Amino acid sequence: MDTASTVLDSAFWTTAGAIVLLLVFSGFFSGSETALTAASRGKLRAQADKGSRGAQRALVITEDNERLIGSVLLGNNVVNILAASLATALFTRIFGEGGVAMATLVMTLLVLVFAEVLPKTYAISNAEKAASAVSAPISILVMILSPIVGAVRLFVRGVLRIFGVQIDPDSHIMAVREEIAGALQLGHSEGVVEKEDRDRILGALDLSDRFVEEIMLHRSNIEMIDADAEPETILEQCLHSQHTRLPVFRGEQENIIGVVHAKDLFRAMYEQAGGAGAGADTGRLQSFDIAEVAKAPYFVPETTTLDEQMRQFLRMRSHFALVVDEYGALQGLITLEDILEEIVGEITDEFDPAEETVAKKTADGSYLVEGATTIRDLNRAIEWNLPDDEANTVAGLVIHEAQMIPVKGQVFSFHGFRFEVTAREGNRVTELKIRPLS
Repeated sequence: MDTASTVLDSAFWTTAGAIVLLLVFSGFFSGSETALTAASRGKLRAQADKGSRGAQRALVITEDNERLIGSVLLGNNVVNILAASLATALFTRIFGEGGVAMATLVMTLLVLVFAEVLPKTYAISNAEKAASAVSAPISILVMILSPIVGAVRLFVRGVLRIFGVQIDPDSHIMAVREEIAGALQLGHSEGVVEKEDRDRILGALDLSDRFVEEIMLHRSNIEMIDADAEPETILEQCLHSQHTRLPVFRGEQENIIGVVHAKDLFRAMYEQAGGAGAGADTGRLQSFDIAEVAKAPYFVPETTTLDEQMRQFLRMRSHFALVVDEYGALQGLITLEDILEEIVGEITDEFDPAEETVAKKTADGSYLVEGATTIRDLNRAIEWNLPDDEANTVAGLVIHEAQMIPVKGQVFSFHGFRFEVTAREGNRVTELKIRPLS
C-alpha cells in the first residue's frame, strides 16, 4: 500500500476528526473557565433577579471556585493531552520519526490560537453572557467530576499545608468590600467616577471599621450649660448658641445631669414667665430649674463602631450622645449628623459659621493645616494617603511619630511628607505646615 492510500484511509480521517473535536472541547473549557472567573457576580445577580436561569446557575457553580476550576482544568487537560497524543500518532504515521516534532509544532499553534487565545478573548469581552451560556454544561461536568476533584483538592491542600499555606474557602466573601473599594479607586483614577461619588460610597463602606472616638467632638470643645447659673444667663447662652442641644452639668463639667433641647427650654421658660401677655412676669424665672427640663443623658462607649452607633440612634430616635471611656470619664460627644457627614461630606445650614477649607495652600506649595484636623478629612480633601491607624488628627500623627510634644518651628519628615509646627498653645499643636516631599 502506497503513502497516499495510507494518508487518505478511513483511520486518517477518523483521527483528524477526533483531533478537531478535541480542540473544540479544549476551546470550550478554556473559554468557560475565563468567563466564569471573570464574570462579575454583581452583574450575574442582577440578571438572575430578572429571571435569567443561566446567570443563576453561574452564581451557584462559582460559589466554590476551587471545585469549578478543578473540574474545568481536569476536562481541559484530558482533551489537550488526548489531542496531542492522537496528533503525534497521526504525524508519525505520515512522516515517520520526524512526525513527533511536526506534531508538537502544529498542535502548539492550533491549541494556542483556537483553544486558548480565541475563546478566552471572547470570554473576557462577554464575560457575563458567556458565563450564563456555558453554565448548564459546566454544572453537569462539575457534578460528574466532583469525586475526582474532591480527591485532588484534598491532596493539593495537604501539599500546600506542608509549605505552610492555608486555604480559606470563604476568602472571596471577605474580599467583596476591597473589590468595591478598588473598583471605585480605579474608576476615579480613570475619570469615570467622580471624587464626591467615590468618597460617599467609601465613607459608607468604612462605617463598620471606624469608631466613635475618631469623629467625636472632643470634650474641650463641648459647649455646656451650668445648671446652677442664673436663668437669664442660661437663656442668653441658648439664644446665642449655634446648637439646639446642649449638655447640662452641675458642679463640675464631668457631672452631666442631662441634655436640654433649646425648644424645650424656651417653651418651659415661656410658660413659667406667664406667656407674652400683660400678665407675664420675668421675675418668675428666678425659680426656674433647668434640670426639670433636661432629658436624661445618653452615654456611649468610645469604642462603638460608627455603623452600630448610627443603628442605635435610629432605633432610639435620638440624634445626640455623650462619649465616655472605659472608666466612665467624659471624652466628647457625637451626633447623627457627625456620622452622616462621614458619608455625604460637611452638612451646614444658615446658622453654621462660614465653612473653612481643611487646608490653605501657600505660595511655596505647602499647606497650612489646623492641628485638630482629622487625617481622614485631610486625605479626602487633598487626595493624600497619610495613615490614620495610630492617630485621628494631624497633630496626633506628628506627636506619635515624634514621640514628643514638638515646639514651634520644629520640622519632621515621615510618610513622604514634611511637617513643620507653626503654632502651639500649651501642650496642643494648633497649626502645621505640610508639604509632600515628592
